Amino acid sequence: MLRVLTLVAALLAGLPAGATDRLTLILDWFVNPDHATLLVAKEMGFFAAAGLDVELIAPADPNDPPKLVAAGKADLAISYQPQLHIQVDQGLPLKRIATLVSTPLNSLVVLRDGPIASLADLKGRRIGYSVGGFEEALLAALLAKAGLKSSDVTLVNVNFSLSPALLSGQVDAVIGAFRNFELNQLDIEKRPGRAFYVEEEGVPAYDELIVVANGARLADPRLRRFVDAMERGAQYLVNRPAESWTLFIKGRKELDDELNRRAFRDTLPRFAHSPAALDNRRYQRFAEFLKQQGLIRNVRPVADYAVELE
Repeated sequence: MLRVLTLVAALLAGLPAGATDRLTLILDWFVNPDHATLLVAKEMGFFAAAGLDVELIAPADPNDPPKLVAAGKADLAISYQPQLHIQVDQGLPLKRIATLVSTPLNSLVVLRDGPIASLADLKGRRIGYSVGGFEEALLAALLAKAGLKSSDVTLVNVNFSLSPALLSGQVDAVIGAFRNFELNQLDIEKRPGRAFYVEEEGVPAYDELIVVANGARLADPRLRRFVDAMERGAQYLVNRPAESWTLFIKGRKELDDELNRRAFRDTLPRFAHSPAALDNRRYQRFAEFLKQQGLIRNVRPVADYAVELE
């Protein structure tokens, strides 16, 4: 009998502490296929099985999530690797603890039936963008590969209306277009696009979407449990894409349309299969790129801003 009680006690000790520990996660934008891993983990009960009640919150301002985590007003946030480097350089106490989308989504997009067949054809053209700084740095790197400079093109701020600006002829190309969304939008409008992928044109590969925490709170046991549950969501997503789509739109009928179906399909191979895994050399290489572009002052040790939780 004593041996049985000892075994039961050992099993209970391995369970997550607190069956319903609450954890807030601020998304980077409104719910979309980029968040499928998280939604699957929630709908399948993987977070609950880890003893977590995870609240996914869409921000009023997409610039706010990392700042809320830095200020201790949220537990976690979805952010972007480039943004992480820049914000840590500015003094925010953030650390990457997991990866959601492990490849760049950013690209430069033109109309397939337009006059731009190569990057060299951008000379003298108008290029739309939404966010200054990083998108301009991406463009500068792409132009340099074609022997061009930023002064060889005209930048036009199109305020997140990338596809409409391209379709209307307001601009000849757009930088900052997500290949899983804008390319599908253009195709649905019967005006297919052509993408120049940044990682094929001189920009080091990076993680597009990551999970960030406050660096002072990494010992919080909820965080490791969250990342482990994320991995269960990622594996289910890879193994069962059709069932995952059903979970993704459950209670969200506004997402059940052609654009989101296509974006979901195109994002599937880009989700991190092992969200906790960290490639230190990759992060170091991208930091060096950002410094060369003048977006950060110092190349810090990767451990200063990205970790694999114990």
